[in-house]
Amino acid sequence: MTCTERRDVGLLLLRLGTGGVLAAHGAQKLFGWFGGGGIEGTGQFMESVGYRPGRASARAAGLAEAGGGTLLALGLATPAAGAAAAGAMAGATVVHMPNGFFAQSGGYEYAASLGLTAAGLAVTGPGRLSLDAALGHAVNRGWMVPAAFAVTAAVTAMVVGARTRRVRRRAEGEEGEQEALFEE
Repeated sequence: MTCTERRDVGLLLLRLGTGGVLAAHGAQKLFGWFGGGGIEGTGQFMESVGYRPGRASARAAGLAEAGGGTLLALGLATPAAGAAAAGAMAGATVVHMPNGFFAQSGGYEYAASLGLTAAGLAVTGPGRLSLDAALGHAVNRGWMVPAAFAVTAAVTAMVVGARTRRVRRRAEGEEGEQEALFEE
């Protein structure tokens, strides 16, 4: 096997593994599959961690994960797929950051790893064993990589920024409130 063939097989394995995991997580959010909460349960969770409105946040995260993951696995529209998945994982990373790095403590290790792998695939490309290659890279052009990341970064910064402001206001409100000393 040549170096090029090995690289293409390696990219296929990375795409299938990362894309499959992302698609499964998205299906949990969107459809309640694999023990997930579906839109309703995930929406409630999203609200509890500061992403509002919860149901819309659940749909957006689910679509980015399921759609981005499926497209990554297929090797189709790889720049957009990888950027969308990386953006969703950036949002998840922020939620888990207060718990430290390691996943066993509820940290951001897992979300960051998935996001970085998705981003790496978006930049590297899908390899020859992909739908992008079969379609002549019609939706995998060089200019699409910075464009996909620019759009994703802008949207992710707005969403995460709004969430961060809400979480800070909530924390300040809880700290600023004093319990009544006497019942009336």
